[in-house]
Amino acid sequence: MLNARLAALMFALTLVAGCQQSNQQASGAEKVYRHAIDGAPATLDPAHAGDVYAATLVKNLFDTLYRYKYLERPYALTPNLAAGFPEVSEDGRVYEIRLRDDARFADDPAFEGGQGRAVTAQDVVYSLKRHFMAETRSRGAWLWRDRIVGLDEDVTLDSADQAVEGLQAVDESTLRIRLNEPYPQFTHTLATALSAIVPREAVEHYGSRFGARPVGSGPFVLTQFDEARAVLEPNPHFDRGPIDLHAEGFDAEQHARFGLEPIDGQPYPLLDRLEVHFITEPTARWSSFESSRGVDVVMVPPEMAERVLEARQPLSLKPGIRERYHSQAGLEAGFVFLGFDLSNPAIGYNDDPQRQQRNRALRCAMRDAFDWTARNRAFYHGLGRVFPGVVPPMLDAYDAAGDMSSIAHRPERARERLEAAGWRPESLPHLSYGLEASVQQRQMFEQFRAWMQAIGFPPGHFEPRTFASFGEYSRAIGQRDLDIFLMGWTLAYPDAQYALQLFYGPNAAPGANGTNYANDEFDRLFERASRMSSGPERRELYRRLNRMVIDDCVVIGSLARTRLHLWKRHVRMLPDREMVGGFFLRFVDVTGKRP
Repeated sequence: MLNARLAALMFALTLVAGCQQSNQQASGAEKVYRHAIDGAPATLDPAHAGDVYAATLVKNLFDTLYRYKYLERPYALTPNLAAGFPEVSEDGRVYEIRLRDDARFADDPAFEGGQGRAVTAQDVVYSLKRHFMAETRSRGAWLWRDRIVGLDEDVTLDSADQAVEGLQAVDESTLRIRLNEPYPQFTHTLATALSAIVPREAVEHYGSRFGARPVGSGPFVLTQFDEARAVLEPNPHFDRGPIDLHAEGFDAEQHARFGLEPIDGQPYPLLDRLEVHFITEPTARWSSFESSRGVDVVMVPPEMAERVLEARQPLSLKPGIRERYHSQAGLEAGFVFLGFDLSNPAIGYNDDPQRQQRNRALRCAMRDAFDWTARNRAFYHGLGRVFPGVVPPMLDAYDAAGDMSSIAHRPERARERLEAAGWRPESLPHLSYGLEASVQQRQMFEQFRAWMQAIGFPPGHFEPRTFASFGEYSRAIGQRDLDIFLMGWTLAYPDAQYALQLFYGPNAAPGANGTNYANDEFDRLFERASRMSSGPERRELYRRLNRMVIDDCVVIGSLARTRLHLWKRHVRMLPDREMVGGFFLRFVDVTGKRP
């Protein structure tokens, strides 16, 4: 359940869509697709869309300048609200971007006469500047801070009217951005949900309610939003021409089994109504999926593995499952890990250098005690891929020859570390452990606590702190209220920088660096790598940064999950919650009778 303040803002609202073309099937039935995600977004304001739950909806209510192609892998950028790719100066510091001339914001009372207007370059300038206004409390400023001229580390804008040298609307459809230094990943940042374009009128009209009354230029408009689900309907002003399936990366050999061909050449979105259900408990999602009135897609929960899988190596489904559902399995573009809050002197940085070294030994011992093989088997079908550090296997910077000792279960080594550092059961610190309110996360905590007890922690030394929603949990991390936290991190663009920025000092809480890792050498090398184009030198820098996170025992990690999606036969789609994120929902079609 969402916290009380946000729940008060979230109410069912009805929007008159006007005279829009219906996507109804020949039978007259509405085309309705019911999607499921495992957490509820705390807000739909793009400035706070730093998690997959918010991004799933934000990417369909708003526009970003760029996006990733629906089907092409490896992931490939393509223009979205932009009319083409940026024109970049020879020194890599000036980007000029032209906008499409057919994008309009949805109708809303925030606009004069209730009529949505054209999206302009000034809207892009406003949306980026907004991340640097104190009142916004942005989760995304780290993407552009110290990158864009005039938006340095100590800059906080007093108002949206304050000029920023590096952000300029040349005219209604042309944007010019000046960077302090070359930043090869810059265009990727303009495909994230955090970069979505918002109209100033709506932000000012709704104020703190904007996160529950979003107004954008995306393919859908919001008609209902509460703690259980969001309901979206087509935006009558959205017209981006027909789907070009081959331009989206369609490959007949790879994709033919999903029945996607009929959507080629069709205008999108293809649905009359999109429902996104927030179902935290895995078993509840499965039960809904099995119901004819429930959701149409599910990520298979571990407890259902025996009912679904015929074999794990290689992965194969039981005949009845293969016949009844579409399926897709693949390694996620992200990972799960446990982080330590290093700002707590009991476990992290301490004014006493000796105690600080003892704290490092403590964190390393807890990492040695963690059994990733057992965690993988119990909660990830045994299909996850455990790897050292925070650069996951799907990236070219992943070091397949790296030291695997940091992910080995070595309780004896853990006890030796504690003893050598002078830790005794009675002197070990009391630590808080954060978790969301679900049976699965409680089971994960109990498993963790048992491993810690096996190396000498008394049972009462870990205090579980439970949160009703991911939004509340995330805020607690940002407020430095948790000593240990479980986090899943999905990459927003295919570069190790997006994972490593979790440990960049200036991104400390309430920013993305929830561990509050502070290492001057790490920051210097991170900044250096950020200015470099892809290649062997940058790859080695990324690997060096990864080794620093490992050596300092900043996290217990990590594991990349294998996503096993099942969806009903009447649905045409290829689901993806990774970098494409919610973007695929605009291409979803339904046909025939719901089973």
